[in-house]
Amino acid sequence: MTPRRGRLVAFEGVDGSGKSTQARILATTIGAVLTFEPGATGLGSALRHLLLDPGHPEPDVRAEALMMAADRAQHVAEVIRPALCEGRAVVTDRFSGSTLAYQGYGRGLHVGELSQLVAWATGGVEPDLTVVVDVPLAVARHRLEHSPADRLEHSPADRLERLDAGFFSRVRDGYLELAGADPLRWSVVDGDADVDSVAAAVRQVVEQRLRDVFDEERS
Repeated sequence: MTPRRGRLVAFEGVDGSGKSTQARILATTIGAVLTFEPGATGLGSALRHLLLDPGHPEPDVRAEALMMAADRAQHVAEVIRPALCEGRAVVTDRFSGSTLAYQGYGRGLHVGELSQLVAWATGGVEPDLTVVVDVPLAVARHRLEHSPADRLEHSPADRLERLDAGFFSRVRDGYLELAGADPLRWSVVDGDADVDSVAAAVRQVVEQRLRDVFDEERS
């Protein structure tokens, strides 16, 4: 028999929100494939360096969005879709919501046009649940400066992380607006607490929305 399609959970939030840590914890808890964007594939890694390394020429904002879409298309083709087709759960640190929040609300590109680009790049693959780990911007900045462990890939501050507070305020507002517009597929978790408390809140949300991933864990 063909296995049932696996579940896809995406973690979103501004840099320093704690989403990477929470993605790791949930993936370990439910035995999911853990992945991230940008840069989870060979092509994606090259695109990540072009996009985020301050040593490379800065792309135009539309070029930036297209490169993010290319990374996501490869990510879906190589990592996400094969795992889902095998019936495995996948937890990703960033997915389509990042493009809408960062290139849309943050950079000022048209969110509707970006939504079409995202849908095309993913071939229609959407998260079953997107968890926004939300923190005040001052907390996120402090964590970036003092807790570099909240990353799947350790690196100096990248091009986006160096943008001003106004940019990140727009990104955070964008995440909250996106979540408010689609409460069935999005959920906001308060990330301004200790790691274990946030993980418990995340688990509660995932159990409520995607009970089957925990049923599989116990079986």
